[in-house]
Parts: sequence; structure tokens; C-alpha cells
Amino acid sequence: MHDIRAIRENPAAFDAQLTRRPGVPAMSSEILALDERRRAKILAAETAQATQNAASKAVGAAKARGDDAEFERLRALVSDTKAEIARLTEEAATEDEKLRDLLLRIPNLPHPDAPDGKDEADNVERHRWGQPGHFTFKPREHFDIPGVKAGMDFESAAKLSGSRFVVLKGAVARVHRALAQFMLDLHTTEHGLTEMITPVLVKDEAMYGTNQLPKFAEDSYQTTNGWWLIPTSEVTLTNLVAGDILDEAALPIRMTAHTQCFRSEAGSAGKDTAGMLRQHQFEKVEMVSITTPETSMAEHERMTKCAEAVLERLGLPYRTIVLCTGDMGFGAQKTHDLEVWLPGQNSYREISSVSVCGDFQGRRMNARFRQSGGKPEFVHTLNGSGLAVGRCLIAVLENGQTEDGGVRLPQALSPWLGGKTRLTPDGRLE
Repeated sequence: MHDIRAIRENPAAFDAQLTRRPGVPAMSSEILALDERRRAKILAAETAQATQNAASKAVGAAKARGDDAEFERLRALVSDTKAEIARLTEEAATEDEKLRDLLLRIPNLPHPDAPDGKDEADNVERHRWGQPGHFTFKPREHFDIPGVKAGMDFESAAKLSGSRFVVLKGAVARVHRALAQFMLDLHTTEHGLTEMITPVLVKDEAMYGTNQLPKFAEDSYQTTNGWWLIPTSEVTLTNLVAGDILDEAALPIRMTAHTQCFRSEAGSAGKDTAGMLRQHQFEKVEMVSITTPETSMAEHERMTKCAEAVLERLGLPYRTIVLCTGDMGFGAQKTHDLEVWLPGQNSYREISSVSVCGDFQGRRMNARFRQSGGKPEFVHTLNGSGLAVGRCLIAVLENGQTEDGGVRLPQALSPWLGGKTRLTPDGRLE
């Protein structure tokens, strides 16, 4: 959410930053007009309250001196002013709610380092690691690899839940589990993140805090009693500090969690429907950092390296992209996307987004920290996939496939696979 005081002080600067996002208009005039109406109602209510207070004091004096006419006039004034205060207070609350709702629907301001651009074609590649493997045969997509077919059941999932679900079983399920365990152990033992286990059902306030609400309600699932299924554990991890005032010495807070995630994929009909690339239910190992304003950009670089390390340990070729202002998410100031090479598609595909949000979420959550002797100020928050487990499984299977229909598995996974390093053409681990 945005700071109304900063908009009042420099509306032109706010508009200049906001309109770097293509298609987003200047909004300071609309915001300030609503703010002015709200403040006028508040001032009128305060003025009426002062009038009521003065009249209330004068009523007793008029009664004491026997001035019945003045007594009745003042008593009527007190009654009328009381009703006027109630009306103005209600109108001020309505205007305040309108202003809050408007501010909640406005995307974050891009960081000066975020490149300008209209869409993904204007993203900037900043790093590439590894070379796509050379195959002596035409590489298959993950769901067509013979050794994978027995362990990736879309028909049973459709019978249970409909499209965009999958049942993993046997060796494929074990490789999927091994990937999540490998990621968690890497982040906790080498990257300094604290492992958390959090709920997957949250209240409205949590979804507002990490900017899924109000704008993106249709992208998430809600239960009949009002809980929301999390689209990622960014929601739960970040909201752990909601409403808190932290000591600066406690920062940064670095967390990771492996959870089920749920997305309706609204607006993506017909997109990536084959295989398990885009699912309604999937698993992610998420990373979240809570930092000070002075350290958040350095933390963004550190988190990006944590995500890159997962791919490098697995030997998966990837590239790191800086998203332009037209391709960034709603809550991001700056985003790095990691795209892994998928030989079955002959293309790089997103496997992680690492974003710095500034105080955008901290303000929405009222999450603050206090420097020694100073006033509380809003924390900065960051989030990133470390990684999307299902997409990582796809990358491992496609990059490791062999002509006989088997899959060579990364050596880094062998400790979680009982020393096994290969998926056979008939779907066994050996």
C-alpha cells in the first residue's frame, strides 16, 4: 500500500513512478480528491464536536440563571449537533474506506533499477549458467518419457478433481519428494534460512497483507467459511510479522517453507495445459526475508543466488532475467526471474521469481521495526521461489532423459534416493 503523506507532499513524483508501469494511469489527482473529501468531513466533525462541547457547558449556566429561552435553544443545539457529528463521522468513515480500497488496488512503484518496458519481450537477461545438453535423439516432454509415464497419472487425477491436476506415484513421486527435501536442506544448512511449517488456510487479513486481495481474489480459492487457500507460503511467512514492532537487531529474518499451493489460474485457459507445468495444486519451497530499507536490495541479490544455487547443484541450465516494468508482479519493486532449460519444449521456462517489495507489504500489514532510540518504521519484505518443486521435477526429467526412455538423475539427489541415480525405462529407481 502507498503512503498518503508522500503522495500529498509530491504527487508529481508519485505519478511519474507509477506510470512507468504500462497501462497504469496517473492517479494522484483521484487519490488527493478523495483524501481532501475525507479530511474535510473529519474537520467538520471536529468543529461540530467543539460546538457541542461549548453548548453543553452553556446549558447548565442558562438553567442556573433562569433563562429558559436560552436553555431550550442550547439544548436543541446540542441535540442537533450530536446528530450532525454522527452523520459527519459516518461520512468520513465511508470516505476513509474508499481511500483505503483505492490505495490497496494500486500496484507498487517500480524501483529505479527496474528496466522500463511493455511486456516480457523487454525483459533483460543478466546471467546464464550451463549449456543445454546435446541429444542424439529428439527429446521428449516430461509426460512422454517412457520411464515417467507409469508415475505421472493425469487420467486418475481428472477423475478425482478435473483438469490441471496430477497423481504422482512410485519412483516419480519419490524424486519429487527428494527434490523438496534437497531444497529445504540446502536453504537451512548453507543459506541460513529457518525452516517453517505454516497453515495453508488463511484469513482475509493475511491475503490483504501480501496483496492478493482485493485485486486478485479470482486467482485464489476460498472456502465456504471464509478461509483462503494460499497461492504460496509467501502469504503465511510474510504475515508472521504483521502488526509487530521488531527490534532492528532481529533483522534480517530469513525463512523457508515447503507447502502445497493453490491457484485458480484465472485467465489462463488453454495455456500450458499439457503435462504438469501449470497446475491448480502444486508444491513450492518458498523463501521470505524481512529486512530494513537499507539492506533490502542487497538481500534481493542474496536471495537470487540462493535460488540459482539449487539449479546449479542439480546441473540444470538456466538464465536469470530482470523483469521490466510491464512484466513485474503487482507487489514488486524489482523482480529477478529464473528460467530453466526444458529440452522437451526447446525453451527456457520460469521456475522462480525473486522479488523485493520495499515497504509495500509492510505498510499493508503494519509491520514495523525500531532502530535504537528512533521511531518505528515499516519493514521491507522479499519473497522468492526456492524452487517450484513440480517445475523442477519437469526440468530434472527432461534434461536427464536418455534415448532408451530412462532418466539420469542428478547426483545431488542421491542421498534422498537411497543412493539411486537413474529412473529406468520401465519406471523403477536404480
